[in-house]
Amino acid sequence: MSNTSLLSLFFFLCLCISPSLSDLCNPNDKKVLLKFKKSLNNPYVLASWNPKTDCCDWYCVTCDLTTNRINSLTIFAGDLPGQIPPEVGDLPYLETLMFHKLPSLTGPIQPAIAKLKNLKTLRISWTNISGPVPDFISQLTNLTFLELSFNNLSGTIPGSLSKLQKLGALHLDRNKLTGSIPESFGTFTGSIPDLYLSHNQLSGKIPASLGSMDFNTIDLSRNKLEGDASFLFGLNKTTQRIDVSRNLLEFNLSKVEFPQSLTNLDLNHNKIFGSIPAQITSLENLGFLNVSYNRLCGPIPVGGKLQSFGYTEYFHNRCLCGAPLESCK
Repeated sequence: MSNTSLLSLFFFLCLCISPSLSDLCNPNDKKVLLKFKKSLNNPYVLASWNPKTDCCDWYCVTCDLTTNRINSLTIFAGDLPGQIPPEVGDLPYLETLMFHKLPSLTGPIQPAIAKLKNLKTLRISWTNISGPVPDFISQLTNLTFLELSFNNLSGTIPGSLSKLQKLGALHLDRNKLTGSIPESFGTFTGSIPDLYLSHNQLSGKIPASLGSMDFNTIDLSRNKLEGDASFLFGLNKTTQRIDVSRNLLEFNLSKVEFPQSLTNLDLNHNKIFGSIPAQITSLENLGFLNVSYNRLCGPIPVGGKLQSFGYTEYFHNRCLCGAPLESCK
């Protein structure tokens, strides 16, 4: 038998005897994941995490095609009882970390996540995670997407989140957050993120500093916010969606100038007064409008998209009139 044939046979036997030699997965990453699984008492959702197989092929795990280091851990829609294991912080090349639709997941947001300096996407949503929104998240300077919605988070929002210069979206909605919106949220530099703070228990006034931000989307609905919100608008902005519905806001709508880019405007269930300005008829892309349950008066301007919205989008105001409401007297 030739030397080449002998060498081929040797490698073939090595692979048969020890399949791990063909693993792409980094051995340190594999060790960390197996500890992670053990900390969660070997849940069924991680059944494919078999030490005899390549961890780059495991369910919920993705490896970088060049380095073979684990860059994504996305666990969703299963029973994952317990708390986030601290071993998650020992995957230094992680760019995406997701725990989604895991109702058995409890406890605080794991402090070890602060070690994941390459993280771009952090999504912990639809879980029973509790405790505060941790200040250490501001150390994850490469984050482009942060979602902590549909959890049981409480306490105040850390103003340090405004330091995340690459953030494209910030979702803190559907929690039990209290206190005021941080003043620093009017000082985002770099990217200005879509801001979702709805369905919490936030109170006080919306910081006037937010008026200097050109948000694409801002959703502050279903809180206990009061006072003025008119500075969120402006002719020179490129904002598309504003939802401040179901708060205690009180300002004169007559003086508001709307961005031409506006597609969705929801102001329902507040204490907004004045009249609907005629300039709103020039908004060609307006696809949704609701000003019901306020203190508006006067005729609904004719033109644009305003008559395409239904009765319920305008009703329960002080003396608003004209189509689609009753005629003005």
